[in-house]
Amino acid sequence: MNKTILVGLVQQSNEENIENNKLKLKKNIEYCAEHGARLIVLQELHNSLYFCQTENTDLFDLAETIPGPSTDFYSKIAGDNKVVLVTSLFEKRAPGLYHNTAVVFDTDGSIAGKYRKMHIPDDPAYYEKFYFTPGDLGFEPIQTSLGKLGVLVCWDQWYPEAARLMALKGAEMLIYPTAIGWESSDTREEQERQKNAWIISQRGHAVANGLPVISVNRTGIEPDPSGQTNGIHFWGNSFVCGPQGEFIACATDNEECNLIAEIDLSRSENVRRWWPFLRDRRIDEYENITKRFID
Repeated sequence: MNKTILVGLVQQSNEENIENNKLKLKKNIEYCAEHGARLIVLQELHNSLYFCQTENTDLFDLAETIPGPSTDFYSKIAGDNKVVLVTSLFEKRAPGLYHNTAVVFDTDGSIAGKYRKMHIPDDPAYYEKFYFTPGDLGFEPIQTSLGKLGVLVCWDQWYPEAARLMALKGAEMLIYPTAIGWESSDTREEQERQKNAWIISQRGHAVANGLPVISVNRTGIEPDPSGQTNGIHFWGNSFVCGPQGEFIACATDNEECNLIAEIDLSRSENVRRWWPFLRDRRIDEYENITKRFID
């Protein structure tokens, strides 16, 4: 039996004014819903500029409790539009304890679940270890009225282990809210290699697990507040691919867009019958995977 859903991906640029960003997101979510999307996914840390370009303790003021003002805001939008909504928030769990957290709302506006980003980068212009404690909720799919969503966040997308564990726990699709881009000193050739590696990795997760993948990135240039770099040019390219890695819909690198795509969830069953990777896994020989390195 076919099980198709329309999904909406909101790829947008952000400004310093958080309320303006949220109102823009609301408008884009409503656009996707009006065009039939039942599942809508937003980019990583979508309320604000990507603040991790510098280390600044004042920026912890951006964090909110869950539940809190932002969950109230997005809950109402999800309920009013009868959509499942995947958001990405800066969570204040306790004083001095913060997470990069995806919150999923169901069609009635209720919180279906949340996922705390597990893999935290610490690279020039991506100083996330300063702000975020690694997640402690595990790789658990979130049950919604549209099915089980394997929600992961940005840096998680480079790790096949995360995708596999979501798949083994019954996720029906993999979803990656993202904020990734180029540093201006990289050559055009290097930029293309980075972008293509990002796309290939996620398409590989789709193939290896027989699941569709939704990846939503931001776009636009955001300056470095410290002036040490020329900022980040977020490369967009939000996309949806099917369980054989086939592209279903793609955005460009430099334009805001609301991408609408149809996903046939029943294809995963057929693909897994043709390519039974889960059947043929040698789980009796994988114990070394838990080691940092095999000397």
